[in-house]
Amino acid sequence: MSRVLGASLLGVDGVPVEVEVRLSSSLPRVDIVGLPEAAVRESAARVRAALASVGEPFPRSRVTVNLAPAALRKGGAGLDLPIAVGILAADGQLEPERLERVGLLGELALDGRLRPVRGALALALALRRAGCTRALVPTASGGEAGLAPGLEVRCAADLAGALRYLRGAEALPAPDTPLPGDGVPAPDLADVRGQGLARRALEVAAAGGHALLLQGPPGAGKTMLARRLPGLLPPLSRDELLEATRVHGAAGLLDERHAVVSERPFRAPHHTASPAGLLGGGSPPGPGEVSLAHTGVLFLDELPEFDRRALEGLRQVLEDRRVVLARARTRCVFPARFQLLAAANPCPCGWHGSPLRDCRCDDGALARYAARLSGPLADRIDLRVETAAVPWKDLDRADSGESTAQVRTRVAEARTRQARRLAALSHPINAEIPDAALDDRVDATPEARALLGRAVDGLGLSARGARRALRVARTIADLAGERRVGPEPIAEALAYRSSGDGARR
Repeated sequence: MSRVLGASLLGVDGVPVEVEVRLSSSLPRVDIVGLPEAAVRESAARVRAALASVGEPFPRSRVTVNLAPAALRKGGAGLDLPIAVGILAADGQLEPERLERVGLLGELALDGRLRPVRGALALALALRRAGCTRALVPTASGGEAGLAPGLEVRCAADLAGALRYLRGAEALPAPDTPLPGDGVPAPDLADVRGQGLARRALEVAAAGGHALLLQGPPGAGKTMLARRLPGLLPPLSRDELLEATRVHGAAGLLDERHAVVSERPFRAPHHTASPAGLLGGGSPPGPGEVSLAHTGVLFLDELPEFDRRALEGLRQVLEDRRVVLARARTRCVFPARFQLLAAANPCPCGWHGSPLRDCRCDDGALARYAARLSGPLADRIDLRVETAAVPWKDLDRADSGESTAQVRTRVAEARTRQARRLAALSHPINAEIPDAALDDRVDATPEARALLGRAVDGLGLSARGARRALRVARTIADLAGERRVGPEPIAEALAYRSSGDGARR
């Protein structure tokens, strides 16, 4: 017998897999057990051909391969290399001592080449959790796997090189430092003319991580403003970089050359996206757009046009910051800590209330369109801003407003104040202050709390809406450098909540 460590993907997480191989004196055949999916069952043919290509004899006996834990379904071709090495070790062609605390990943080509595996970082992290100190991976997956802290990664181009390394006959190189992806630089906020209120709301949203909805007629600049939000956000921390890279790697969105997500993701799915495409799902379960936006921004343009089931599923995600997919034999958890940014027209034709064109929608169409955005979902959006059409005299002005760099400086200062005040919390941004710590961390004056109380009674704010207004007010005070939250930040926060559809507060 032999035992070799590999790993398999479950959603965006890697799961250690112990590959047990036993040879017995019976008719030659290969049995792979332990809930293997089709790609894993077919591994026997790839392993036999690859071993023959590199001149390694295949045992003339019955080979039983068990993938433990047996109750977990195994997918992908990344177990080819550990199966091949396990067979050779069981046949006495490799010393078991050289396989201790070594994790193996890789898909085998018929000529013995090692092909990359999807989710190399997640799989490498799983090997480290299983006690491995070294990992042997394909060269094409080395950059991504090499990001795993506390793990010595070595890269092999083919099975022959991997076997020479495991026999101590050859040293293998460490992976090259991965290059960042070909990200498009964020456009400058100075390009936006007019829209002073929307620009201010964008700054508040960036400073506190708050959800923002921009409402207005076509061409008012909603999408233009939205695409400038990533440029206002602080750079990814080391932990956030690993999280984003793990999710994108598991989704197969990284390549050999660009194996790291170095900038905050900005995902803008089309409004025809299905609930599974937005929230995650499929077989095997994969991450949706909300998880691909993890640590970044999710922009939903034409928000009322999205599938209602997808939008209602978004409600729980905004609260839990994760997606839990439960299937008959599988339960996957996908991270979804993103900042929501949405845009919507006032009506189906887009011109309701506009002085430029007449609206063609009747009262029934207006009511149906407004009902597409449910009250519970609207209640979870911290800032709602009307964007009116900008007059030509403002569009034709030579001077511009503040640039992205200027606003980003204030946002960074506000985030620094938050980080100091919320250092004991796992995610120190105002939008995620837990309810239990809200009163202590917001530190509102009696006058500010009295103003909020009158708004709750007069405007019909829900308890959730009042708490979210407190968080927004705390961000506004941070931007102003104020230690306590006074009436002015509360008044501005309430103005953002009452903007838009007055029936949804």
